[in-house]
Amino acid sequence: MVEELARLAAWLIPIILLAAIVFPQAARILREYERGVIFRLGKLYGTKGPGLIFLIPVVDRMVKMDLRVVTIDVARQELMTRDNVPVTVDAVVYFRVVDPEAAVIRVENYLKATSLISQTTLRSVLGQAELDELLAQREKINLTLQEIIDRQTDPWGIKVTSVEVKDVVLPDGMKRAMARQAETERERRAKIINAEGEYQAAEKLVQAAEMISDQPIALQLRFLQTMKEISSEHNTTTFLPVPIDLFTPFIKKAESRPLTKNDQN
Repeated sequence: MVEELARLAAWLIPIILLAAIVFPQAARILREYERGVIFRLGKLYGTKGPGLIFLIPVVDRMVKMDLRVVTIDVARQELMTRDNVPVTVDAVVYFRVVDPEAAVIRVENYLKATSLISQTTLRSVLGQAELDELLAQREKINLTLQEIIDRQTDPWGIKVTSVEVKDVVLPDGMKRAMARQAETERERRAKIINAEGEYQAAEKLVQAAEMISDQPIALQLRFLQTMKEISSEHNTTTFLPVPIDLFTPFIKKAESRPLTKNDQN
């Protein structure tokens, strides 16, 4: 009996030791956002995960891929806009792996490749835009960058979800020129508004003059209203209204009087 137990132990101990060595290499646990691309004897076998998966030691090799959204900063790029203005821009790119197999077998390093292609695309797209478009139509430029980068990285199993231009740095001389331009534009608008106000006021005065010419009594009422407004203030000014009709004969007489030599001189 003792010999049988010793013989059994002699078999079990190596098996247990072998299992303790092999099992950690064969069993893998992948999280919900992870996938394992399996290569069997160098050939693509498939994608497994998430959860517990088993590999054949020595025969299988697994490449773990993360399916979460990845953020990369595009380094600052110095470029020239279409209207010959030097600017420095940087951006951020959001993307994720949608095809783990393509991201492994079609590109050596998908992170580096996506970063480099983002840099070249940023320089190419912004170099074709004018400065005003770059500053005012940022959303349009972001969509253009996203479409181009996504189209170029699609064969690698990469999906670009968003591209955002973070900052646009202008030279100091250009900043001062834009400030002067903005100030001049505000002055121009102020003059236009002032001219429009005077034009509208002149139109109202013409309408008022036509109304008064049709109804002369309106001038007398306006005169009395003006006196009332002035009298409401605390002052010592005294007004004596004199009808203009009293001066009409004198005005006609002066107009009909012939010119003398002194008048001509």
